[in-house]
Amino acid sequence: MLLSTLLKAAVVAAFSYAVIALILLVVRTRSFGMKPSYAIPEGSARRGVLYAFVRGMLPWEKESVATHLPTFVAGLLYHAGVFTALLFLLLLMIEAPPTHFLSQIFRALVLAGLVSGLGLLIKRVTSRKMRVISVPDDFVANALVDLFLGLAFVAMISPAVTPVFLIAATVLFLYMPMGKIRHCVFFFYTRFVFGVFFGRRGVLPHPPREA
Repeated sequence: MLLSTLLKAAVVAAFSYAVIALILLVVRTRSFGMKPSYAIPEGSARRGVLYAFVRGMLPWEKESVATHLPTFVAGLLYHAGVFTALLFLLLLMIEAPPTHFLSQIFRALVLAGLVSGLGLLIKRVTSRKMRVISVPDDFVANALVDLFLGLAFVAMISPAVTPVFLIAATVLFLYMPMGKIRHCVFFFYTRFVFGVFFGRRGVLPHPPREA
């Protein structure tokens, strides 16, 4: 009981650190400011932001997805698995175990995410083009998330593994602000800036094509 309490406290502390560190990173990024735009707006920043977060996320709106559709799908499953594992972690922390039916869904999503994550890691290792543009953080971040997903899946089947899963969650949260996993926050920040800039210029949403 004491061990469980200490491990949950470690998870809370690591998560708090990650949130504070990520907020500081965003604030630091914003401190650089943005270049003033003197041109007359040709479009709507609001519509640009709406496009960036809605229609702009669809596969056919992304140039590279058409030629990398399996990777795109794997990425979706990977992130779905991560969000599910985080939800499972939250339920463990508040001692509100999911129902049997919900547990089956959790297991399926986490397993799909794990398989996708390992597939993406293998692709990065075996593809020469991927290796050339990769840095150590690409491998470490993927491995940590895969470990988190794997232990989440096992903990759903065998509660005895829960302490190890909590340790993995703590390590993941501690690493989050230091590596590429911080895109969990910067993704939304950069999409917003992207939408504002190109929406104001009238580039987004894309104008209808002439017949």
